[in-house]
Amino acid sequence: MKKAKYIWMDGKLVGWDEAKVHVLTHALHYGSSVFEGIRCYETSRGPAIFRLRDHMERLERSAKIYLMELPYTVDELCQAVVETVRANGLKECYIRPIAFRGSGEMGLQALNPVQVAIAVWPWGPYLGEEGQKKGIRVRISSYVRPPPYSLPMNAKAGGHYLSSILAKMEALRSGYDEAILLDHRGFISEGSGENIFIVRKGILFTPPPWASILPGITRDTIMVLARDLGFKVYEEDITRGMLYEAEEAFLTGTAAEVTPIREVDGITIGEGKPGPVTLKLQAEYKATVRGEKPEYEGWLTYL
Repeated sequence: MKKAKYIWMDGKLVGWDEAKVHVLTHALHYGSSVFEGIRCYETSRGPAIFRLRDHMERLERSAKIYLMELPYTVDELCQAVVETVRANGLKECYIRPIAFRGSGEMGLQALNPVQVAIAVWPWGPYLGEEGQKKGIRVRISSYVRPPPYSLPMNAKAGGHYLSSILAKMEALRSGYDEAILLDHRGFISEGSGENIFIVRKGILFTPPPWASILPGITRDTIMVLARDLGFKVYEEDITRGMLYEAEEAFLTGTAAEVTPIREVDGITIGEGKPGPVTLKLQAEYKATVRGEKPEYEGWLTYL
């Protein structure tokens, strides 16, 4: 990771190496945190943060679900993100806001005060530039996403990612780039940190909210862009077999952006390279986040 100059912590900017918490921080022991992943892109009008308010509103919803009272409003958090990116002088960067229960009492009662930090740093595509160009190899994980009666999977919470870590490590150790997790019913859920789409006969399908997915903001962006381009998009349960026989498949996420899948469990998807629908949506997404599509200007917060 390439360090930036400053991190915003509890209302003020501090030096990167001075942004510290106590070893008895509640979130360190119990995973009691909620967070976001956002990107800032260079545009012809200068740096712009993509769907900033949508991310901050989801952070607020995640905190509400976990009974965490944020000490800042959505407007204040949006302004703090802008301030942090500006202070670091970055034209493009990844942005990580996190709210977590700090130090105080120890135990599961989770009454410790909530702290907030915002870090930014330069970070390319999560699954690599090569992965975006040629597609990646994925495997169905032996681990499953927690069921909605176990954890509220619509919250983006730190503790939710333990199964994702196991799935990701399992995939890497077996020679794949990423994992796909099933839900508790055996249907396709999502990647370790990305949503998934498949294409069949020019129609897009993506797992529904009840498949233990995090309803991603990039996922929503792609659904809007696809429909505006004339594609049909359906939220439906997807079986493993449907994924195997898909003409195209791709992952979406703030970190991963739009990453094609060329192989699943050793089975070639389509022609084994990014398909025309994937490439069209990938290009449309890149143009949108870089301010080249006036109709989506409302998604950009210019610095």
